[in-house]
Amino acid sequence: MPFTQNATVADILADPKASSVLDRHLPGFRTWNDWTLSPLAKLAEIAHWARGVGAMDPDLTALWEELGTLESSPVVKEIPAAPPGPLADYEASGRVRARAVIDSVRSAQQWGVAEVVLEGPSHGNPFTDVEIHATFRCDGDSVQVGGFYDGDGVYRIRFMPPRRGQWAFESGSNASSLDGLTGTVDVTGRDEGNHGRVVVRDMFHFAYEDGTAYFPFGTTAYAWTNQTQELQDQTLRTLADSPFTKIRMCVFPKSYSYNANEPDNYAYARNADGSWDFTRFDVAFFRNLEQRILGLQQLGIEADLILFHPYDRWGFSDMPAWADDLYLSYIVRRLGAFRNIWWSLANEYDFMQTKNEADWERFAAVVGREDHAEHLISIHNGAKFYDYSRPWVTHCSIQRTDNYVSAENTDSWRKQWGKPVVIDEVGYEGDVAEGWGNLSPQELVRRCWEGAVRGGYVNHGETYLDKDDVIWWAKGGTLKGQSPERIGFLSGLVAESPSGRWDPLPGDWDSRTGGDDDHRIIYLGLGRPRFRSVLVPAGAAWHVDIIDTWNMTVDTLPDPVQGRVVIDLPGREYMVIRIRRA
Repeated sequence: MPFTQNATVADILADPKASSVLDRHLPGFRTWNDWTLSPLAKLAEIAHWARGVGAMDPDLTALWEELGTLESSPVVKEIPAAPPGPLADYEASGRVRARAVIDSVRSAQQWGVAEVVLEGPSHGNPFTDVEIHATFRCDGDSVQVGGFYDGDGVYRIRFMPPRRGQWAFESGSNASSLDGLTGTVDVTGRDEGNHGRVVVRDMFHFAYEDGTAYFPFGTTAYAWTNQTQELQDQTLRTLADSPFTKIRMCVFPKSYSYNANEPDNYAYARNADGSWDFTRFDVAFFRNLEQRILGLQQLGIEADLILFHPYDRWGFSDMPAWADDLYLSYIVRRLGAFRNIWWSLANEYDFMQTKNEADWERFAAVVGREDHAEHLISIHNGAKFYDYSRPWVTHCSIQRTDNYVSAENTDSWRKQWGKPVVIDEVGYEGDVAEGWGNLSPQELVRRCWEGAVRGGYVNHGETYLDKDDVIWWAKGGTLKGQSPERIGFLSGLVAESPSGRWDPLPGDWDSRTGGDDDHRIIYLGLGRPRFRSVLVPAGAAWHVDIIDTWNMTVDTLPDPVQGRVVIDLPGREYMVIRIRRA
């Protein structure tokens, strides 16, 4: 059959004639690193990305026509059949109900992890043959929680108790020996550092369940849990000394520039022919992932877990629909009791040509059905925004769509969607060749401030070249840049506001003002005035602070002011005038 726009890059590059046609119409594309590391990308995407190797808006009509005259011989991909699902006859008829062993019941704090561990049958394929869940009840409250198979005849049911008390549970399962098991879990008070889940507060902001303000000034290290144990340990040590309260991270490994290594473990077992068995999970992979997420929890860091992404050479972005749903159900049941989890359906969802809008909506439904704790959930864009007004989306997870205009749109996005705006990818401090990864530290910090005074939250990223390709944005390790400390300074200033948040406020045309009624921030950004005339709100006296966002200094005028005041400034960029009600 002829090549179409839906042919994969791998199929085209594997065919000498098609590869030659591609090289003639788009010289250099055939060896462009981004495509060779993402072989499952579809040829149709070239129209969007070809500007990197040719004209800004190339006419690809001749390319489509010539490729259409060639007979393709792609490798026929055999789509594995869906497993039958939980088997009604998994255990022989007459098997006594509730005969499995309750190995342990782990009591927990409120918003901790209460875990019921069962020893049960292991014949067949328990990952797909067995369904298990439990219903937890306490003083009129009832919560159903799905369980999962953890290998070697072990089943686990993890519950995040929403309040204290003695919770009685009863299991349900198609396996008679696992059905009807009962017990109790004692849920006690909580430690000082346990504030519960992060939830949306006041429409545009966040707080923990106990009311403590939360500021998502985070970072990105996509594939850090797919590295060596030593490098993973180093990443946690680095995070312990950082100001970050969130980290974006993938489940599956990443195949992209500076990401060519193979992980030690994968999410799936392999078949005899080396292909993936999407019906059997590698429990060692998931145990490592959960231990790293718990390590983040101990540091007070939220794990913004990316469930799918397009940068894939292994086939995890192109699984059958039934395998996608099985994976989502398994991982949410396994990790959903951890209070520091956020779900991100995808990184750059619109670059995943193997999925469509119906898939994303179905994925959101699966996560929502399985997540008894109702964590935050969103989806991250590449070039095209998702419809963040969808009811399942709790907050906007945004990548700026212009290389220069980035966080300046934050207030507009707030108005458009009426939800918190987290700009998870505003560009990275670093020196790689790609434009998204060679910002100066000053520019990254400026973008964080621009977003903050407009009522949003801009996240950090770092992409400094390394001889071993251990770049923070991909693999973690250590930080080399100058922006983290200054982002921490910004986060601390936001926390000082009486309301615990900054919202956009009316201001002058050549500056940006944010804060609240008692605490106003005038950000001068790239301006370098030697003085500024400020009219403070009438009816009160105000303290005036001069803040240098780069040098991280705060100088306060000796006396409170009223009316109009002329404030002397150093004539440097990145200055702030803060006025606080006396």
